[in-house]
Amino acid sequence: MSIKPFKSIGIGIAFSPNLKANLYEAARLSVFFQSKLFLIHVGEFSEDKIKALKVILNTFKKDHLDYEVVFKTGDPVEVILSTSKEKNIDLLILGAVQRERLLKYYVGSIARKITRQAACSVLLLIKPSVDRITCQHIVVNGLKHPKTEETIKAAFYVSHKLNSEKITIVEEIKEDQVSVKVEDDKSLRRANIIKERIKLRENSRIKEIISHIPEEHTKGKTIKLQPIFGKKGYSIGHYAQVSRADLLVMNAPSKMTFWDRLFPHDIEHILTELPTDVLILQ
Repeated sequence: MSIKPFKSIGIGIAFSPNLKANLYEAARLSVFFQSKLFLIHVGEFSEDKIKALKVILNTFKKDHLDYEVVFKTGDPVEVILSTSKEKNIDLLILGAVQRERLLKYYVGSIARKITRQAACSVLLLIKPSVDRITCQHIVVNGLKHPKTEETIKAAFYVSHKLNSEKITIVEEIKEDQVSVKVEDDKSLRRANIIKERIKLRENSRIKEIISHIPEEHTKGKTIKLQPIFGKKGYSIGHYAQVSRADLLVMNAPSKMTFWDRLFPHDIEHILTELPTDVLILQ
């Protein structure tokens, strides 16, 4: 299976205090991935805006940054989604607050609305920075799912491009897979034996996936396999937070509805409170 690079990157921009930090993050990633960068602004065209963007991006002139500015009026969510489709954007970068207020979460912030509807991969940034902060530790989901192999391979590709030192693959395992009710020492031992067997099985599955990844993407990396028994989405988000991961990489869900937000599962647990920067891969 081939790893699909991000040939084009898009970012929604607003002329706000975070503009420079967001542009620097997007430009750096475009240089690392050798991608064309599309700057999507929801608003009217003006020469002053173009000039302001050129001044900020002048730093990346030496890196031969290839970028295009798109001006379009309308609803921010619709504009960013439609432009992403028109320009065949592979990766959409969005600034997002780490934690949404309850009402805003259910109604939907712009970043979260776009994330739920985007047909391309999405990178949610919670703390964009003008100065580069090295991405040292990447956590990626390793749950048993048809998309997982591509997700893990893409995580190693990203790690290679960003020169990350460590990747942890978290295998989330539902507690109900341990079909033993713990009532005494004997049943506890049985439950632990079953858990160890499941861990061995899951680790074997992940090692098989890793064996198909190009050596240049795994060489020199510290690779950790971390089986966790718990609720999908919540467990990996909590692990990424406590392990101070710089990036969490997840499968995009097949579909997300309003009811998924009322009864959160998988990716919705992550969107509720972002543990770190999150890359959601289509």
